[in-house]
Amino acid sequence: MIANDRATIGYKSEVFRKLIHLFSLSIPAVYYFITKELALSILIPLTIFSLLIDYGRYYSKTLSDIVDKIFGFIMRKHEKDSKKKNLNGATYVLISAVVVIFIFPKVFVVTAFAVLIIGDSTAALVGRRYGKTKLLMKSMQGTLAFFVSSCFVVLLSPKIEGSLTEYLIGIIAVAVGAIAENISGEWADDNFMIPITMCITMWILYALFLPQLPLILPNVPN
Repeated sequence: MIANDRATIGYKSEVFRKLIHLFSLSIPAVYYFITKELALSILIPLTIFSLLIDYGRYYSKTLSDIVDKIFGFIMRKHEKDSKKKNLNGATYVLISAVVVIFIFPKVFVVTAFAVLIIGDSTAALVGRRYGKTKLLMKSMQGTLAFFVSSCFVVLLSPKIEGSLTEYLIGIIAVAVGAIAENISGEWADDNFMIPITMCITMWILYALFLPQLPLILPNVPN
């Protein structure tokens, strides 16, 4: 197994962490059916609350003890570093959701965020169990698992017209997201890096290869 920060918690704890992570699929699923304004009105207060708890635990022993008692067994070493005061993964999920929903078209956000949840979870579990070959910062097995599982997400995610070009753009964005997941770490959380890099990649590729296509999903609120 390739050593990384994931190894600071046990495999069972990693599985439980990713099961919780899967609940974040509610973000792209719900966002598909509601407007950008409504999504942000829900997510911004949740993000602020999460930031207050996340930073507050570094300054309040009582709050720190509560958080550690409930979530300590699934928190990684760098998420408990009182000197660096790092945020935890859940807070980064909310921050990235607010950022991508505010900036990018819904068609990009739904795909990128679903890839974040499915691809990242698959990469973590496969990489922890079978990651023996190092690739960049993590393992080839984990990165390959991210790419393959995320390609299935691209096949199922909504498209504007459903052309072959749209699917190919999605797959290229997945490859970029896989690299972002691999090289991310304490300096840049993958929950933030994956959706951001994927959305930017899709925006560039749509502009290059589908410049006349309106970036609006049909028959859904935008």
